[in-house]
Amino acid sequence: MIVVTGATGKIGSETVRLLAQRGAATKALVRDPSRAPGGSFPDGVEIAVGDFERPDTLDAAMRGADTVVLISTSVPAHEIAAIDSAVRQGVRHVVKITNHKASESSPVDRRRDHARIEAHLRASGLAFTLLAPNLLMQNLFAFAPMIKQTRGFVMSAGDGRFGMVDSRDVSATAAAVAAAPAEHAGRTYLLTGPELITYDDVAEALTDALGHEIEYRRLSPAEHREAMIEAGVPEPAATSNAQVFGLIADGDAAWLSDDVAAVTGAPPRSLRTFVADHVSAFA
Repeated sequence: MIVVTGATGKIGSETVRLLAQRGAATKALVRDPSRAPGGSFPDGVEIAVGDFERPDTLDAAMRGADTVVLISTSVPAHEIAAIDSAVRQGVRHVVKITNHKASESSPVDRRRDHARIEAHLRASGLAFTLLAPNLLMQNLFAFAPMIKQTRGFVMSAGDGRFGMVDSRDVSATAAAVAAAPAEHAGRTYLLTGPELITYDDVAEALTDALGHEIEYRRLSPAEHREAMIEAGVPEPAATSNAQVFGLIADGDAAWLSDDVAAVTGAPPRSLRTFVADHVSAFA
C-alpha cells in the first residue's frame, strides 16, 4: 500500500492518478474530505482523512502502508509528525518532495524548514528518496488574472534563468519511485524541464499562444515584496518569496538535470507544451 499525503494538491492528485493507473494499491490522505468529492480520484483509490496536527488520524491512515509519498506545505511539525507516524506503523520507505538547496544555514525560511525535515527523516531509520524540483510551471497560473486584465505580469527575477519543470513530471517521478522504492533508496533526484528559460521566455511563449503581446514587467525584490503585501500575501510569505526571486535573478535556479527521464523513461515537458496544454487558463 502506498499513502500519498497532500493528495488534493497539484503534485499529489496526479501522483495518486498515476499510481492507480499502474495498478498500485493507493491511499489518498486528505485533511478535508469535502475537497475530495466523489469521482475526484480513480476507482480503487482509498481515501483516508488525516490531520498532520492529530497523530491518531495519521496512524490510522498509515496503517498497512509500505511506502509514503510525503507532500505538504513543508511545515516541519507536520512532516515530522507524518514521519513519526510512518515509523510507528511500520512503513519502510518515504518519498519526500524537498528543495534542492535545503540547508540549516540558508537565508530562506522554507529551505531551512526542508533541512530540518530531512534531518529528522535521516534519523528515523526509514529508507527514503528525495525529489527536488526546480520552479514549477503550474506556479504560472498565479499570473493568470493579471495577464487577463493587463496583458502582462510582474516578477522580480530579472534575467535569471531557471529549469522550470511541469508538476506532472514531478508526479510521474514520484509515482515511478513509489512503485519500486527499493531501486531508489538513498537517492536524491533533481527535477527540471528540458531547458533553461527566463521570464522573458515565459512572456514570449504566452504571446505566441494567445496571439497578443504579453509583457514581463520587472520589479526589484523589495518592490515586489511590497506589491505582494498590498495584494494580501502575508508578510512572512511575501518576504520569503522576494528572497527567492532575488536569488533566481542571481542564478540560483540556473540548473538542469536528466533525472526525470532517467526515472520515468520519458522526457520532461517543455514550457511551450505546458502553455499549449493550459492556454485557456490565460486567455
